[in-house]
Amino acid sequence: MSYDLFDVRQYQGESLKDFLNRFGAQIVRLPGKDEEMFMHAFKKGVLPGPFSESLIRSHPTTFAEIQRRAVAHIAAESEVSEKRGNVAPAKPRPQARVQPQRVMEVAAGKRDQRTRHPYDPKKNKNKGPGRPRETNRPPRYEFVMGLADLIAIPNIAARLKVPEKTTEKVLGQPKPDVWCEFHKSFGHSINSCLALGHQLAELVKCGFLKDYLLEKQAGQALGSQLAGSEGQQHEVPFTVRSTP
Repeated sequence: MSYDLFDVRQYQGESLKDFLNRFGAQIVRLPGKDEEMFMHAFKKGVLPGPFSESLIRSHPTTFAEIQRRAVAHIAAESEVSEKRGNVAPAKPRPQARVQPQRVMEVAAGKRDQRTRHPYDPKKNKNKGPGRPRETNRPPRYEFVMGLADLIAIPNIAARLKVPEKTTEKVLGQPKPDVWCEFHKSFGHSINSCLALGHQLAELVKCGFLKDYLLEKQAGQALGSQLAGSEGQQHEVPFTVRSTP
């Protein structure tokens, strides 16, 4: 039986793992445990290669040591094989040319100017002596109740288009501590809200709010007069009076 162990050879193309398993199956069948014979038979049967060369350079003292070294060699080969199977990443394309810092600063400055001045540059076209100043302010009307109460009336609220929350449509500079009931946001008061003013002016013109005007004829005349006034600024587009 011992001579059969020396006949166990590693086949061409057979992995070290398979050969080690097949060699170990033959050892189990032997009645004795001759470590020296096991080591000589294994060295003779393994194919030439890195593992067999390592056994020659560093002689093992037991067959158990050969098994441990074989397992470590198998694990290393598996890791190398897996790494070779990975597809290498494609070479990155060259990035776009970075603009000089000065050019980027100038471009950013232009963007800031557009953000800070979003209005039509033609607004100052008519400025000067003898030229009327363009205005976007609605006529001023006098109502029998406050604007917050007025827009809370269901039939009036149904005709108003609720705008998005913004602080742009306001006379003068936005005020972060002033609440607008129409926009539901801070930035201006409801009495200086241009968006609401224009919508109420349209409802007055079509006669829908005639029952809510404090002085119908005077209010309409005042609205027409303010619409054609030259260069006058009104901080509040509506005058609200409470009923006695």
